[in-house]
Amino acid sequence: MSRILTGIQSSGVPHLGNILGAIIPAIELSKKFESFFFIADLHAITTVRDANILKKNTLATAAAWLAFGLDTSTNILYRQSDIPQVTELMWYLNCITPYPMLANAHSFKDKSNRLSDVNAGLFTYPVLMAADIILYNANIVPVGKDQLQHLEITRDIAKSFNHIFGETFIIPQAKTQEKHMIIPGTDGEKMSKSYNNYISILGPEKVLKKQIMSIVTDSKGLEESKDPNTCHIFQLYKLIGSNEEIEDLKNNYIKGDFGYGHAKNALFKLILEKYKAPRSKFDEFMRNPQKIEDELQKGSEKAKEIANSVLEKVKNKLGLM
Repeated sequence: MSRILTGIQSSGVPHLGNILGAIIPAIELSKKFESFFFIADLHAITTVRDANILKKNTLATAAAWLAFGLDTSTNILYRQSDIPQVTELMWYLNCITPYPMLANAHSFKDKSNRLSDVNAGLFTYPVLMAADIILYNANIVPVGKDQLQHLEITRDIAKSFNHIFGETFIIPQAKTQEKHMIIPGTDGEKMSKSYNNYISILGPEKVLKKQIMSIVTDSKGLEESKDPNTCHIFQLYKLIGSNEEIEDLKNNYIKGDFGYGHAKNALFKLILEKYKAPRSKFDEFMRNPQKIEDELQKGSEKAKEIANSVLEKVKNKLGLM
């Protein structure tokens, strides 16, 4: 069976865009393949400088995946930093990675132009990503188009090592979504924490309602007919509603005597109903962080077995054993 590996940003409580665009599709994929999921806290420290925030974000990220049904009896969920073998492998890979390859990485160029703190971690980020992948003999890596270059770098590094020292690593393949789901935020732009236009469906009810009520609309009055296809509320509603629910809301828009406040309340009610179980499970995990730690440690032990096996092979090839 092919093995899939997915890195998860430890950016805290996932918003609706993360859940619909990444978490749910990945969990569905995990039912067909042997799947490894790691929370990328080592990558996070290139920008996060607060220990409490990093720890809280890591736990909240893990809790969300568990709440949405990730089966840890058949898949492996672990925290990146719990596997020190990955940073050891990163050093070995650093020693065969050409400087221009990293200097020309699109993401580094972009971040070095935008950030005031451009550190070596950002520069060598693709090498750590390569170690994350090839340490576990991953065959397939689901990536967005913005991460394709990083996976190509991973493939180049693995091929280079194999060429110099003999066959060692599996060369991973990229799996991109054929139809990339872009979830609109409260202002109609792509939902993102960076834009502060996100909807946190796992957050407190009051916060969730406030976010939904902030969705931008036009100025049409209550009595007027409205075009659902140009309304941000309807665009979000049709991503999660049933066909019957969507058709009912669409008809309400068209016939009039239905305000945007009504539509926002309908979206709020739908989210509470549809995600009642994950919201409850998420709260339960966050009230009992040891349960999250237990799941992560269980995954780490399994991941270490494979990491140790691969690393032993690497060190033998390098002459370190």
